[in-house]
Amino acid sequence: MKLFVAGLPYDLDDAELEEIFEKFGTIASAKVAIDKETGKSRGFGFVDMPDRTEAKDAMDSLNEISLGKKPLVIKEAEERSGPSSNNRGGGGYNSGGGGGYRGGGNSGGGNDRGNFNRDRNRY
Repeated sequence: MKLFVAGLPYDLDDAELEEIFEKFGTIASAKVAIDKETGKSRGFGFVDMPDRTEAKDAMDSLNEISLGKKPLVIKEAEERSGPSSNNRGGGGYNSGGGGGYRGGGNSGGGNDRGNFNRDRNRY
C-alpha cells in the first residue's frame, strides 16, 4: 500500500522517513519529494509498505502527530495517471487548469471552448 505523507519537516530525508515507518513493518520504499529547482524538500513524501495491515497501522498511529511545526497528514496515495488518459485538465502548456465538472462531452482536457460553442448554439 502506498502512503502519501504530508507535513514533513523540510530537513527530513528518505532514510529518516523510512526509519519512522519501519517500526510498523516492512518498507518497500520511502521517498521525500524534492523540488527540482532548489534541491530542497517539498514537505511531503511517499512510503510504500507491501503489507496493507501494517500500512494501515502506521497510518492510524502516525496521522496528526507532529515531527516539526505541522502535524503529519497520512493518506493512501492515489494512483497517478498519465496526461493523455486524464480528462481533468492540468498538464501541458495552456491547458487551462483542471478539476471540477465541465459538463457534457468536452474531452478537450481543460479547454472550455467546446462547451462554450455548444452552449452558444442553443440560444
